[in-house]
Amino acid sequence: MILPAVRDSRLVSIRRGGTLTETDHKLLAVWAAICAEHVLPLFEESNRGDSRPREAIEAARAWARGQTKMMHTRAVGGHAMGAARPLSGAARFAAYAAGQAACVAHVPEHDLGAAAYAIKAVQSTAPRGKEQQAGQTERDWQRRQIPGSLYDLVLEDQTRRNDICWYVFND
Repeated sequence: MILPAVRDSRLVSIRRGGTLTETDHKLLAVWAAICAEHVLPLFEESNRGDSRPREAIEAARAWARGQTKMMHTRAVGGHAMGAARPLSGAARFAAYAAGQAACVAHVPEHDLGAAAYAIKAVQSTAPRGKEQQAGQTERDWQRRQIPGSLYDLVLEDQTRRNDICWYVFND
């Protein structure tokens, strides 16, 4: 997921000079994990022996619970993205979604990476001509999972980054 050139301070943690609280940062990680987990079967059905994406999702949740360090979580996310690299289609995108979810611990803006890759995973399994509809259905499901206190922030960030991923988040 490409990060914006100009960072929104609302999505930069207080520790790094932004205004995002630790609580909200953790909520973003949980939301990203939910998005990634929703499409994880698309990876696991053809890669049963590879647990790296599932481990990344659990690492994101463990970080949000304060049970693991950011550096560990980020590394586990990188391993999930490593699982994605040799693949194609839905399995690849689902693994990338999991990796991005874990990386939210490091950079909160990776939340949209998890969401976008999950949408791409669903789109890649849709019948020809139904990809956009499948993506919109997944996007709408994801939006219903956003914690209420972060709903406007996430949607504003999606709108702000539509130039990067217009095919995923546009209405």
